[in-house]
Amino acid sequence: MSEWFQAVLLGLLEGLTEFIPVSSTGHLIVVGHLIEFKGDRAATFEVFIQLGAILAVVFIYKDKFLGLLDFEKKSGFSGANGIVLLALTTAPALVVGLLIHSYIKTYLFNPMTVALGLGLGGLVMIWAERHLPKPAESSLDEILKGDAFKIGLFQCLAMWPGVSRSGATIIGGMMIGMHRKVASEYSFLAAVPVMCAATIFDLYKSRDFLSAADVPIFLIGFVVSFISAWFAVKFFLRLISTHTLEAFGWYRVALSVGILAFML
Repeated sequence: MSEWFQAVLLGLLEGLTEFIPVSSTGHLIVVGHLIEFKGDRAATFEVFIQLGAILAVVFIYKDKFLGLLDFEKKSGFSGANGIVLLALTTAPALVVGLLIHSYIKTYLFNPMTVALGLGLGGLVMIWAERHLPKPAESSLDEILKGDAFKIGLFQCLAMWPGVSRSGATIIGGMMIGMHRKVASEYSFLAAVPVMCAATIFDLYKSRDFLSAADVPIFLIGFVVSFISAWFAVKFFLRLISTHTLEAFGWYRVALSVGILAFML
């Protein structure tokens, strides 16, 4: 399989799975092993193409991000208060990531750990949808600073490949009383700073084995990721307006069992 085709395939996979609770990193690791796209360069490629998916969210929620520059507003998800909310959600992941980044890349980027993260995360998702009380309708402007920090703690769980950053933050938001749609939208917005920081840090750490020859492949993955993420986010928002996340939980469990059966 040519590198060009691999870049398109992985870019498509990244965009379709980044913002739905099934773990894009987990899917990329498993598929990367199947198509023999492995190693430090491959791991950096998988992190870099997340920027394409991030850019899609920035475009979709451009009004929300521009609202962060309106410092006349003192409350809600806008101005300084919105920036503080995002900072509180991002800080825990930055601290934990800096401390254990090398350990994660060395020991956790493999299909077995992905299968465990997918399965356990799926079971928690099913439990949450069946047993958590249904919250009242709410909006992004009602998110409190304490809520933002708690979601940041849940986000740290996603450093285990297969757990899913969006899955951890959405279910975490629901556990602290947020409506599913609000938790999902905040998860999308909160992804931007933490994923940008993770990508920049990973590219810096990988500077010694990347070269100009890698640029075309990385750009292909980036563009495909952007386009597919745009459609995936739009679809997911429509879906959760009328459905729960339980189907995603069962998908995760089934995929986990399939990976473990294949490995064993």
